[in-house]
Amino acid sequence: MDQRRLVEQAQRGDHDAFAELARRTVVRLDRAARLVLRDPELARDGVQDGLIRAWRDLPTLQDPDRFEAWVHRLVVNACIDLARRRRSRPIEVELMAEHAPEIPDASGVIAQRDLVDSVLRRLDPPGRAIVVLHYYAGLPLPEVAATLRIPVGTVKSRLHRALRDMRVAIDDPESAVGDPLRARTSA
Repeated sequence: MDQRRLVEQAQRGDHDAFAELARRTVVRLDRAARLVLRDPELARDGVQDGLIRAWRDLPTLQDPDRFEAWVHRLVVNACIDLARRRRSRPIEVELMAEHAPEIPDASGVIAQRDLVDSVLRRLDPPGRAIVVLHYYAGLPLPEVAATLRIPVGTVKSRLHRALRDMRVAIDDPESAVGDPLRARTSA
């Protein structure tokens, strides 16, 4: 059954249709949540919160064809809310490649993943959400803006700032620039 028909049935209260929609998107939602929150348990909470919001607000969705972008927005916003509530708790990152090759990890791949992990760790949750949605989920900037309900110009400026902070972190791993944890403890 196509997504549009499932969304329309779910909007009329069909639990099975919504369960099928959730089943189809949960892997991508979980990946985005893990990248935003950097904690698998919190990511599950974020996905669950986002799906609960989706079920509650589904009747207000005007364009059933935009369901996936809409539910991504709800999950990312739920993750940002969780991150704000748990800001003082250190969080570990677990990166999972969407299309990982079926070869054993080489030391270069591990080093690269560790570098990305440490660089993402330094970004604030809104900046990290934009990087995840654009580079990992593959959404174009206008869709990232629609997902987060912020202007495209804001997405561009936050992405620019996040990429700059990531470059600084790569060039100087000991730098506190863009590191929200170090910035708070040194203030």
